[in-house]
Amino acid sequence: MKWFKEDLYHSKYAQAIVVDKELYKGKSKFQKIFLFENSVLGKVLVLDDIVQTTEVDEFIYHEMLAHCAMSMHRKPKSVLIIGGGDGGTLEEVIKYRTVEKIVMVEIDGAVVDLAKKYLRSICGKAFEDKRTKLIIDDGIKYVQDTKEKFDVVIVDSPDPIGPGKVLFSAKFYKGVYNILNKKGVMSRQTGSTFFQKGELREEMKKVENIFGRVVPYLAPVPTYVGGFFSFILGIKGISCKSYASRARIALSWGNVKKLRYFSPEVFAASTVLPPYALER
Repeated sequence: MKWFKEDLYHSKYAQAIVVDKELYKGKSKFQKIFLFENSVLGKVLVLDDIVQTTEVDEFIYHEMLAHCAMSMHRKPKSVLIIGGGDGGTLEEVIKYRTVEKIVMVEIDGAVVDLAKKYLRSICGKAFEDKRTKLIIDDGIKYVQDTKEKFDVVIVDSPDPIGPGKVLFSAKFYKGVYNILNKKGVMSRQTGSTFFQKGELREEMKKVENIFGRVVPYLAPVPTYVGGFFSFILGIKGISCKSYASRARIALSWGNVKKLRYFSPEVFAASTVLPPYALER
């Protein structure tokens, strides 16, 4: 029996997943890529030895990353996705009929190609949506160079290592702030609240210094090592007293249906951090 072991760079803890069928194993210009099947998790995408997504629980991560940001804006017309080569975030964004333009900038075209071939259960036909413009390039370079403006920017990047490291810099956040419209929202993941406990704190500081307002929130993604997974929203020019009511309006305007984890009530509850997370 062949096992894939993920230790998230910890010497005394790991999770192991049986590789029932190997679909792809290789190295792109930017990172190691491993795609395999497991009878419990379905297809599993691994980049640089870290699990990125699995068929069984990807909906939790992608729905919370996308819909919390989309709900805060309520009626977004233009969306920028940085990263997200598996297409899961894009597949959530195209559900909004208010959206007129989606630009997706992914540094590694090999990941997109694999998603189109093997991960249609995650990306569906999102890459073929006429509103989508796919750019294979460096996300921070695009943010610094573009003249376009967006209502929502979703940063769907790996951990702050390898090609994803620059997407956790103050320079990148400043660039995102500048390309947002007067009312805009940025969302991103900030790691495990247990095994990457400093990441949420550090990213909150950077984003708050630039945006003025940052909202942390949590979701349990079973195959991400370390229990509750954290996210943040950078808020520009938007005030909100009720996350739930804002989400209800956004979902109705967007005609968003068949969500499996996100709901207005879940969004509101996710912003209430337990004491251990607040302490950290």
